[in-house]
Amino acid sequence: MQLSKYSDLRDSNVPWIQSVPSHWTQKRLKFVVELVNQKQSVDQSDLPYIGLEHIESWTGRKIDGEISQSEGLASTYASGDVLFGKLRPYLAKIHLADTPGLVSSEALVIRPSRDISSSFLKYYFLSRDFINTVDSSTYGSKMPRASWDYIGNLPLLVPSAQEQQAIVDFLNHKTAQIDALIAKKQALLDKLVEQRTALISQAVTKGLDPSVPMKDSGVNWLGEIPSHWQCLPLRRLSHYVKTGTTPTGVNELHFDDEGLPWYKPGDFTDGVFLKSAGNKLSQEGVEAVRTFPSDTVMQVGIGATIGKVAIATSPASCNQQINCIHCNEKLHHLFAVYFLRAIRDFIVKCGKYTTLPIINQDETKSLPFTVPSYDEQVTISNYLLEAEKKSSRQSKKVLEIIERLQEYRSALITNAVTGKIDVRDFCIPTTTEQREVAHG
Repeated sequence: MQLSKYSDLRDSNVPWIQSVPSHWTQKRLKFVVELVNQKQSVDQSDLPYIGLEHIESWTGRKIDGEISQSEGLASTYASGDVLFGKLRPYLAKIHLADTPGLVSSEALVIRPSRDISSSFLKYYFLSRDFINTVDSSTYGSKMPRASWDYIGNLPLLVPSAQEQQAIVDFLNHKTAQIDALIAKKQALLDKLVEQRTALISQAVTKGLDPSVPMKDSGVNWLGEIPSHWQCLPLRRLSHYVKTGTTPTGVNELHFDDEGLPWYKPGDFTDGVFLKSAGNKLSQEGVEAVRTFPSDTVMQVGIGATIGKVAIATSPASCNQQINCIHCNEKLHHLFAVYFLRAIRDFIVKCGKYTTLPIINQDETKSLPFTVPSYDEQVTISNYLLEAEKKSSRQSKKVLEIIERLQEYRSALITNAVTGKIDVRDFCIPTTTEQREVAHG
């Protein structure tokens, strides 16, 4: 798509904006908008409440799902106000309200004056250069926040009302097209995950040969398994199942950048092998904890990531939220990981619920496993490993496309609201024209 540029430009004297159309005005944000600072008790208001977690980064869309509840005071907003997430502003949590409501106090409520369109302001806030500038001003290392004192003094470019509307119409049209493409690619990613999950489940519960005779496993949720397989509890397939440990009176002496890996649930990804641990133990730390040999199967046994599982490829340790399985000669460690991944939904359901879902050592030992011969386990595991590599390559390509689309979306917004492209003469295609283009 070739877009024209403005011919008459002037220097904005702002490094991140550079040149702008000569007929655009430039004002400090605080002189064109109002910061609304009205609070209400969430418990005493009938207005709907949203938190920053319900605003999608870089798009401003409200995320569907259960609306969080908040205690205490929240900021009120009206239809047409723009909500700007001041906590971790690099996440670009910007939302244009279409109804009144309450929002977390971690959002600024900004009300445009007559000089500026709410929709134009939303896009201006979503420009990457604006977000990067705000982010550079934050204070606080763990919970970085931006202040209105800084944001309010940033420059705002103000085209005419007619030109603002032209820019908004252009961006509404183009971002909708881009978002539709991203949604298709995301659906493809989801499909690849579903296919991978189904393949693993089929392989570890039915085998690779669909023609073999089957028998009842004796476990309702497992159904039939190949007639030459066994179904045994994990306790008969492992030397032990133990939880990890944390050094008593944990301090800096227990850790070393080059020490023994000490895994926590946050170190688990979707891969079958554990990668670098976030913490490593010094010799003092090693002496204070339980350690495990290479090829130990580690499974998260508590919390939101319960059931996540992977293999420690070297001697390692872990905290007490992780169950460690040392397979015996009947169970291959890679087959064990794939089987546990296949039954993760069951593991989540059988976890005892208090404030967090938990599956302890005894419950883990009682999990029923399908048991092909050791050689067949190796064959199945190698087959799944290769299939996952192929699927991961496909997913990586799709993710790269999504990333490029997101970058293009962001660049288009930035260029439109800072006058790098002239969209005044852009004509939005009719439905018929769009259909003709789509079909060549």
